[in-house]
Amino acid sequence: MKIEKIIENKKQFLDLLLLADEQEDMIDKYLPSGDLFALYDDDLKSVCVVVPINSGTCELKNIATYEKYQGQGYGRALINFISDFYKKDYQTMLVGTGETPAILSFYESCGFEKSHRVKNFFTDNYDHPMFEGDIQLVDMIYLKKELWE
Repeated sequence: MKIEKIIENKKQFLDLLLLADEQEDMIDKYLPSGDLFALYDDDLKSVCVVVPINSGTCELKNIATYEKYQGQGYGRALINFISDFYKKDYQTMLVGTGETPAILSFYESCGFEKSHRVKNFFTDNYDHPMFEGDIQLVDMIYLKKELWE
């Protein structure tokens, strides 16, 4: 398994990024300024994008694994890698997601804890209703992880 930081032609990973954030113009808001990492295990399995928020905080804006490889530890490996990668520069990493129990428990199992909520984020910022399975996403739930621990 190897993880690479992608410097140019980040849009080549759009198909995978769209699995986690299904509206391209939302991805376009953070992809240019974000750090894109790709995880390969023979072939591409997962990607993520991390953006700086301020001098002490960065945010995991997107993490996606191809569906046929989900549940095999690739997302967790990527989170472990970026947590270690950014701990020299930031104290805290945030991640925002919909109110989906399986996804929230995944982040919590990776060392994140619930931080705060942004009311109506998905209904205010996306041009169509967003669903994760049969759950409509309305509020953005933010989780945080202290990187220096």
